Amino acid sequence: MTESVESVPSVVAGMYCGQCIAMLTQHGKERVIAPVLEAALGCRVEQVGGFDTDTLGSFSRDIPRAGTQIEAARRKARIGMERSGLPLALASEGAFGPDPMAGLFPWNVELLLFIDAERGIAVTGMAQQATRFAHLLTDDWEQAAQFAHQAGFPEHRLMVRSQGQDDPRIEKGLAAWTALEAAFHRARGLAENGRVFLENDVRAHAHPTRMEVIRLAAKDLAAKLDSACPACGAPGFWVVERLRGLPCADCGAPTQEVRADIYGCLKCAHRETRARVGVEHADPGRCDYCNP
Repeated sequence: MTESVESVPSVVAGMYCGQCIAMLTQHGKERVIAPVLEAALGCRVEQVGGFDTDTLGSFSRDIPRAGTQIEAARRKARIGMERSGLPLALASEGAFGPDPMAGLFPWNVELLLFIDAERGIAVTGMAQQATRFAHLLTDDWEQAAQFAHQAGFPEHRLMVRSQGQDDPRIEKGLAAWTALEAAFHRARGLAENGRVFLENDVRAHAHPTRMEVIRLAAKDLAAKLDSACPACGAPGFWVVERLRGLPCADCGAPTQEVRADIYGCLKCAHRETRARVGVEHADPGRCDYCNP
């Protein structure tokens, strides 16, 4: 017989209260992550420095990221553990690309990985939304200035390169108009084709829109850590599968809409199926029979 939910202590009430969690970062991500997790868990997020995280992969493309987004986050977390000597670690990793719906506008996906080495668990928070991730190749400063306005400059910093998007001659973190114009002219003077490639600097400290998505990923992670397994009490009891087949409100046929979520434990084999609260029928517009 499994233990009831009420008898399992809240994760917030004690599991991580007062404990330090190492976070390897050099781009100020702890500024938006720490307040969320410290308020939710009673922990303390400790920034771990002295390591150039860009050597694990950079958005400027001079150092390619090895492996997947989650693998890169795991490497950062392990390095943070090793350097701090702490058994708890956080790591954040972002990705940019076209939106997953229509592929028409830039999209940012942020992962925040929490590793508890003592309990042998890893919990991932995630958030995603449209973002600023634009570029321009030009030889004209007026065009460059217009692009900068559209790219959210100077709040969103820019990078400039000579010649094209993969040229190694690059200036990053430009945050003032005088600096941007000077960098533009320097790059144009070095370019054999007389052109300059401008783009958003999407490192976290240089990109406030991305910083907000990281904060939302921290909220997602906090919610998952505060969800304890009813059977063993381990944190991270969360959705592992979604069951489709919500009946159509008109004809009653099963649709592709989700009718229930299956929650699973990271530590034991416990699973629970939970129906969507307040959702009994699907809109007929989602039904293959009513709206083929």
